[in-house]
Amino acid sequence: MSDDVFNKAVQGVLADEGGTSDDPDDPGGETKYGISKRSHPELDVASLTKEQAIAIYRRDWWDAYDLERIVTADRPAIAGKLLNLGVNMGMNHAVRCLQRALRACQQPVKEDGLLGPQTVEATTYTAELALLTAFRSEAAGHYRLIMATVPKLRKYEHGWLMRAYR
Repeated sequence: MSDDVFNKAVQGVLADEGGTSDDPDDPGGETKYGISKRSHPELDVASLTKEQAIAIYRRDWWDAYDLERIVTADRPAIAGKLLNLGVNMGMNHAVRCLQRALRACQQPVKEDGLLGPQTVEATTYTAELALLTAFRSEAAGHYRLIMATVPKLRKYEHGWLMRAYR
């Protein structure tokens, strides 16, 4: 089941990240499939294949943050959303959004940005649809705060909010 969940989640990431970009306003700089030269200076980003990008997402995100724990908690949609948001906003911010969403669903978790046992366990006790709805709202709020703080990033509003609410 986990491979199916990862494959579906990474397809969502690839759809949101698009192809090649080198926008001077993008803090990631040169990117392809969402993999940035800034984060991976050893890579020839221009020659990166989709398969290589998927392998990086598996190794550096899904496995590194052990998102399998969320799948095991029978919350595959939450695991997929966490991967997608983590890739874009950083896993610490994505987990904070999840923790705020859990609190909105009456789960008393600490907002520390760490995907620890308390956060993972709380996902088990929360209805997935309710949690996903709250998670989407928290992600949109995070993006709106970024745009209010750094106005030149408002040009990403449509894409960021689509990503949050999808």
